[in-house]
Amino acid sequence: MDVRRPVGPQHDEAGPDAPLILLSDASTAVERGLVEDWMRQEELRPVAVLPVAGAALASTLAESGEDAVVAAVRVAWLPRERGGQRRVRWADVLALRNPRHPPSSQQARIVRREPDRVAVVVAEPATVGSLRARFTARRPGAAAGFDDFVARQAALALDRAERALVGDRYKVPRQIVEAIDASPEFRREVGELAARLGRPEADVAAKARADLHGLVASMSPLAVDLLTAAVRPLHARAWDVQVDSAGLEKLRERNRRHPLVFLPSHRSYADPLLLAEVLAEHNFPRNHVLGGDNLRFWPVGPLAKRAGIVFIRRSFGDDEIYKLAVREYFAFLLAKRFNLEWYMEGGRSRTGKLRPPRYGLLANVAEAVERGRTEDVHLVPVSITYDQLREVSAMAAEQAGAPKKGEGLAWLARYAKAQLRPIGAAHVRFAEPISLRAALGPASATADPDARRLALQKVAFEVAVGINQVTPVVATALVTLALLGVRDRALTLGQVQRVLEPVRSYVRSRGCAIDVNRPDPLETAAGVRRVLAALAESKVVTVYTGGEEPVYAIERGQHLIAAFYRNSAIHHFVDRAIAELVLLSPADDRWEEAMRLRDLLKFEFFFPERESYRAQLSEELRQLHPAWETEPGEHVLAGADFLIAHRVLRSFLDAQLVVAERLAARAAARPVVEKTFLDECSGVGQQMLLQGRLHGPESLSRELFGSALKLAGNRDLLGSADDPAGHDELARRREAFAAQLRAAVARVIRIDEIDAASRREAVGVEP
Repeated sequence: MDVRRPVGPQHDEAGPDAPLILLSDASTAVERGLVEDWMRQEELRPVAVLPVAGAALASTLAESGEDAVVAAVRVAWLPRERGGQRRVRWADVLALRNPRHPPSSQQARIVRREPDRVAVVVAEPATVGSLRARFTARRPGAAAGFDDFVARQAALALDRAERALVGDRYKVPRQIVEAIDASPEFRREVGELAARLGRPEADVAAKARADLHGLVASMSPLAVDLLTAAVRPLHARAWDVQVDSAGLEKLRERNRRHPLVFLPSHRSYADPLLLAEVLAEHNFPRNHVLGGDNLRFWPVGPLAKRAGIVFIRRSFGDDEIYKLAVREYFAFLLAKRFNLEWYMEGGRSRTGKLRPPRYGLLANVAEAVERGRTEDVHLVPVSITYDQLREVSAMAAEQAGAPKKGEGLAWLARYAKAQLRPIGAAHVRFAEPISLRAALGPASATADPDARRLALQKVAFEVAVGINQVTPVVATALVTLALLGVRDRALTLGQVQRVLEPVRSYVRSRGCAIDVNRPDPLETAAGVRRVLAALAESKVVTVYTGGEEPVYAIERGQHLIAAFYRNSAIHHFVDRAIAELVLLSPADDRWEEAMRLRDLLKFEFFFPERESYRAQLSEELRQLHPAWETEPGEHVLAGADFLIAHRVLRSFLDAQLVVAERLAARAAARPVVEKTFLDECSGVGQQMLLQGRLHGPESLSRELFGSALKLAGNRDLLGSADDPAGHDELARRREAFAAQLRAAVARVIRIDEIDAASRREAVGVEP
C-alpha cells in the first residue's frame, strides 16, 4: 500500500522508553486501518490509542506520568493532481463529493487505485508535563479543562503537520469565536465596556459574540479552492501577471517571525483576486481580506466568507461593542500569526493615483501591538498596476458625476464577460515592510491620543510612499502622458517616439521602469505601435489613417480614462514638474515658492517632510542646471531636454482653479454644501473648458474637485462669517486663493509654450 508515512513520534524531553499516548483523528474503518498499519510499520506500542476528543482522555492524562508522550495522527485525503496542483474543482462539488473528505464507501477504492491521494500525518509530540505547564501558564489556578486543552493542541498540531503536505495556503484558524470568548482579555474588555455603557455584562458579551460570528471568516480549504476556481476567470485571461518574486521571498522570512498586514493600492475589483493567486502560487498562507458589505451578495458572499473574506462595516459609528469585536478579532488573528489584507484608500482610485489613506483599521492593529497581544506586525506596501483596465470607463463616468452602480449577481456576470479578452500585463510589487512597533515609537507607550494619532498618520503616509516607490512606469502611462500633453493635436508614430524619448531616459535613470534589466517596450517603433494599437482597441486612442501616415490622439470623451493610465505613474514626475515651476519664480523667492507649491498640492501627492523635500527638489533643480539658484528660469527651461509640468500638474491645478474661482464668486455669508457645490464646479468647469481656460476634459473630475475643496477647507475658506467684517476678510482670502491658482496655471501655460517651441523642432510641427 503506497501511503506516505512520516517518521514515528519522538520528543527531546522524553526517553526512548517513555509511554506513548496516541490521539487518533480517524473516523472510519479505513482510516483506523491505515493508522494501525502505520503503527505496525513504525513498531509503535502506545499505552492508549484514543480519539482526539473524548471522555477517556481526561482519565488517561490523570493516570499518566509527566514524562509520558502525547502524539496525534490523522489520515489526510488529497484531491487528484491536475496541472501540477491538487485543488478541489467545481466538478467535484457538482458530483456531490469533497476529495478532501471522501465518504467511507469510497475510501478503500482510493487507497487501492490512487494511493498518491492518501497520507498519514503525525503531529509534533509533547510530554504531558510540557502540556500541563502551558495549560497552567494560560489559565493560572484552573483545576479542570486540561483534557480539552490537550485535545485543542492536538488538533492544531495536526493542522500544522498537514500543511507541510498540502501547503501553507491552507493554513486556517479554527474555533475562533470560542477561543476569543474563553480568553481572559476578552472577558476583561467586556466587563470594562459594560461598566462604561451601564449595561449588563451578559448582554454586552452576547452582542459581542454575535458581532464576532458576523465578522469571522471560517476559511475552509474547500471554500478556498472553490472561490479560487470561480474567480480565476476574472483575471486569468485579462492579464499576464508579473510578480516581484524576490520581494516575496524577503516577506517569507519576515512571516516566519511576525504576522504581515498587506496594504495594496486599489485600482480594480481584481486586486484582491490577483494578490491571492500570487500568494497561493508562492505558498503563502491565505490572507484574511477585509472587504465592504457591498460585496456580500449571494452567492459570492457566503462562499467568500468561508474563504477568508472578512465583511466589515464601512463605518462603526458609536457602536462600541462592534468596535470591541473588531479589536479582539484582529488581536486573535495577529497573535496566531495569520496575515491580514485591506485597502487603505477606502475604495478604488477613480483618478489612477493613490488616494489619501485611511488609518482607522490600522489603529486596531496598533492596539494589538501596544497591548502585547503580538510582539510586532510588519506592514507590507503592495503596488498593483495594470497596463489597462476594463472597469476604468465606469470609474471615469463616476468622476464626471454619474452614480455608482451597485454590485450584484448581474453586475458580476457583466464584469466577468468583460474580462475574457487579454488586455496586457498586471504588475505586483512589494515595498520594504514596515515594523509597526518601531514606527509607532514612543507614542505607543503613552496615553496621549494626539501623539498616537500623529504616529498612525505617519505610518499610513509611509505605506503610501512605499507603494509609490515600487510602482513601475508602464508603457500605457507614458504614451497617455505624451498624448495628453499636446492637447487636441494628433501625432505621428515618429512624433510620439520623439516626445517619449527623453521621458523614457528620465524614467530609466531613476530606476522606476518596469524592469531596468529587460527591454523597454517603447524602445522600438514596433513596440510603440503595439501600445498605441492596444489603446486604440480599447477606444482610448483614436487613429486617423486617411492621410500620408497614421496619426494618433486621445479619443473624444476618453480623456479621463487616458488620465487614469497617466496618473498611475505621475508621482514619479512631480518633483521634476515642481522644479520647472520654481524656475519661473524670481531667484530670491524660489524656495518659498517651492514650499507654497508643496502646500498647494499636498492633498494630491505624498510629499516628505520639509528637509527631505528640499533635498529631493534640489537634486531635480541641479539636473536642470547646476546654477539654477541664479540662472534665469526661462533660459534654463528652454535648454532642457524635456519639460513636463504641463503634462503632470495642469489638470490638478485647473481643477483647483475652478474651485477657487467658484469660492471667490460666492457670497461669504452663503454656506458651502459639498454636493451642490461640486455640481456647480462641474457645470462651470465645462464652460471654462469650452472657453479654452482649461487645458482638457481630464480636469473635469469630481474627485479632483473634491480634493480641491478639502484644500480650501484646510485653509479655512469654506465657513461663513457671522459679521460683515468677517465676510470681507473671508472674501479677501478666497480671492487671494484664486489669484494664487491663476498665477500657478499661468506659469504652467508658459512652460507649455516653451515646450511647444522645442516640440515643434522635435516633431516637425510648424507654429
